[in-house]
Amino acid sequence: MSDSVPSDVIGRRIDVNGELGTVRYFGDVPPVKGPWIGIEWDNPQRGKHDGSHEGTIYFKCRHPTGGSFIRPNRVNFGVDFLTAIKNRYGLENTKEEDGNEMIVIGNKPVETVGFDSIKKFQSQLNRLQEVSVWSSAVSCAGNKGEIAQTCPNIRRIDLSKNLLSSWNEVISIAAQLKYLEVLNLSENKLKFPYDSPSPSFTFSALKVLVLNRTGITWTEVLWCAKGWPVLEELYLASNDIIISERPTDTLQTLKLLDLSNNQPIDGDQLFQIAYLPRLEQLILSDNRISALHFPDAGIGCKTSMFPSLQYLVINGNQISQWSSINELDKLQSLQSLSCTQNPLTGGNKEPQTIRQVIIAKIGQLKILNKCEILPEERRGAELDYRKTFGNEWKKAGGHQDPDKNKPNNEFITAHPRYQLLCLKYGAPEDGELKPQQPFMLKNQLLTLTIKCLNQPDQKALVKQLPESMTIQKVKGLLSRLLKVPGSELRLSYESPKVSSSIRPIIKFCPSL
Repeated sequence: MSDSVPSDVIGRRIDVNGELGTVRYFGDVPPVKGPWIGIEWDNPQRGKHDGSHEGTIYFKCRHPTGGSFIRPNRVNFGVDFLTAIKNRYGLENTKEEDGNEMIVIGNKPVETVGFDSIKKFQSQLNRLQEVSVWSSAVSCAGNKGEIAQTCPNIRRIDLSKNLLSSWNEVISIAAQLKYLEVLNLSENKLKFPYDSPSPSFTFSALKVLVLNRTGITWTEVLWCAKGWPVLEELYLASNDIIISERPTDTLQTLKLLDLSNNQPIDGDQLFQIAYLPRLEQLILSDNRISALHFPDAGIGCKTSMFPSLQYLVINGNQISQWSSINELDKLQSLQSLSCTQNPLTGGNKEPQTIRQVIIAKIGQLKILNKCEILPEERRGAELDYRKTFGNEWKKAGGHQDPDKNKPNNEFITAHPRYQLLCLKYGAPEDGELKPQQPFMLKNQLLTLTIKCLNQPDQKALVKQLPESMTIQKVKGLLSRLLKVPGSELRLSYESPKVSSSIRPIIKFCPSL
């Protein structure tokens, strides 16, 4: 093999002018002499073929134009972890012509003499706690023990979009960082060998792990998770994951799980993760979810599934029925919901109306689509919901009399919280349920019956007056009709809600 090509070249990740790929072949490609590297590109548009040349198949690609052959001298196989840190942060040793040594920190050279320069240079690395070597062509850990000796205090690393190709290489880095708490490995196409799980001490302090776009499967997640004894946040977006089995002795400390943009998630898959005891946040965006259902709980009951779940994201799915929102009221601890870009909430529907219905259907919700639900908004939403579906409730058997209030199962299934809202605010009265009349003058008039208390035998007057008419103008009208000075009139109002009368009654008597 060429001196510039690693002995384990097959399967290695490479960089060619910023384009990433995986080595699938190394050797001759006749009739052209010399060694070639066959690459399957991450971006299939970068390639030219499917791994074959003049009828000979040298390797296979998932895409018909995902492959290329390139000379080894054009390929970047990457650097070790420490080299990437020194390159990214500008930490290096240099020497002046007079023999004094310099440390370059960023763009600032610091002059020192003799061994003091080495100590100061090492102290800069030793103090590093947060490191980002994003897209720095990191491919390996480097010499054994060198990371632990040079920068042992690192707690947070962004290693995304590098050239790491094996989980064992990740272990080699992490095993030297006993304080490591946050690790981002997104966009590294990793192999996960099934030799044995990572020793628990390798990731003994790890709390946040990001594995977006790494190609990991659910089986591999559970295999690796045995080495994550205190993990609290796990990000697995865009991996084509299918949740195939229940984590029984792993992920028990997990508080946040992101499964966005994977294979479609159905009820069976949700059941597999429904009993993670500490799971508080679940992100399921863009998973083509069409329905949510918790079959262990009936109407008005709470499910035993997801017992600690407080924050749920279901944006960008295919939820189209209100029954799924009804189901979310069964969750014991749900406080925050993000539910945008679904058929139920999209289209030409009024966003504020949709928001009010969701608030009314999920009683314990405190935040909806990142906006806090204030007590006044909840009260208004629930009262509007109670009014909007009041006629449907009556037709289904609802009644203001509690003894006669027996809506049918179909209504209760569609509106599980309606009876609770009636208990909270009272059953809707008939007057509230009348359809709103068009805005015409005749529809804005009040019919009033006017009586004089001092003259009980006098025939009552019936007048239609505008709703906007003030009391002062009513007194003026009565003064003209009855020929009584307005200053001597005293009016009282009797509502039909507390009287058997059909119309509201205004009673008056002259002042003594």
